Amino acid sequence: MDRFLVVSSDCHAGLPIKEYRPYLDPQYREILDQAAPIEIEMAGKASESFLIKEINEQWRAGNEDVLTGAWVHEQRLQMLDADGIAAEVIFPDGITEVNTPPFGAGISLGTSEEIVPELQWAGARAHNRWLAEFVSATPERHIGLAIVPIVWDVDQAVAEARWAAENGLKGVVLPNMTRHHAGYNHRRYHPFWEACESLGLIAHFHSGAAPMEQYFGNDWPNTPADVDNPGAVGAYVSEVSWWTFRPATFLIWGGVFEQFPKLKVALTEAGTAWMIPPWLRLMDHHYHDKQFSAKMGDFTAHLSMSPSEYFRRNIAIGASCTARADAEIRHELGLEQIMWGSDFPHPEGSWPHSHEQMTRAFGGFPEQDVGMMLGENAVSFYGLDRDRLLPIAERIGPKKADFISAPT
Repeated sequence: MDRFLVVSSDCHAGLPIKEYRPYLDPQYREILDQAAPIEIEMAGKASESFLIKEINEQWRAGNEDVLTGAWVHEQRLQMLDADGIAAEVIFPDGITEVNTPPFGAGISLGTSEEIVPELQWAGARAHNRWLAEFVSATPERHIGLAIVPIVWDVDQAVAEARWAAENGLKGVVLPNMTRHHAGYNHRRYHPFWEACESLGLIAHFHSGAAPMEQYFGNDWPNTPADVDNPGAVGAYVSEVSWWTFRPATFLIWGGVFEQFPKLKVALTEAGTAWMIPPWLRLMDHHYHDKQFSAKMGDFTAHLSMSPSEYFRRNIAIGASCTARADAEIRHELGLEQIMWGSDFPHPEGSWPHSHEQMTRAFGGFPEQDVGMMLGENAVSFYGLDRDRLLPIAERIGPKKADFISAPT
């Protein structure tokens, strides 16, 4: 085949918030009617403060029809074809198109005291019902992820995981931040990890969540980010990746991968070159060089492997819009774990210029390496039907000849 098979490890979809109404349990629909205008207003303020509204609107100009692919299936297939993407992993969406699940069940999946757990669960279930319906049209091309607010109720999380598997979803999205709840090393979560392992569901942590009040102040987004907190955005973008990797630190040291060796976890849109190598070196240092932390006692006896070995075996990286600098150190990062992603429909993503982004990042590298990062790693990690995807790739995939030369 003269084209690459491309799988995007990071795409987003969700209904405009009011349209979740028929997917909600009936007792929550009137609450949505009251809450939706407030959530839309707050999303607008966040866009104005955080996304820089003018830049977002300029980017959207002329793309409005295709952007409805965030919830219109026909438009989405056209987008995937135009971008050369044979299959995609679908996360919930956010404020860009104001198409986030209601009641705090969006991509950041908050866990603070301000969240009403019953309502967040209702919003999550509404999105999961819609998404299961959405992906069923062409299941070979969509890896749908169920939203699971696990920190509130592990039994409920297990039940939702089982529902997701029974309804064609392939993974779960979990909160990055547990805040005042138990960390992910706690044994209370073991029934959920066991369920994911037995059901073949992949657990996902996606960038975005952070203690926003520490960066932007308690009144954000009512008060713009930099009014009282200059440099807030810079501090946030410098640290947000850490909050995405933090759950994996707890899973590794907590022995979760030791007890559930077939559990798979993906860390998405959280940086690679500037995060992974030093993170792994730090953990391995504490695992191997025990004289430096001997006074802490034995905290490795429950592990049969080093942190980096668990990372290589159980974790994959959703490397959204992979930078060339990342690809250059692909072997240090873990070539078999890097999965390219477009981040549709977000303005910081590669769409609608994914072909140019791919060739800029991967041009001149060995064909096998490029093929692995663009799609083959994801096919293996998610257990996709490669035979069904190949005819799609032969029709729309980027031509291998375009990657022969390194960009100048």
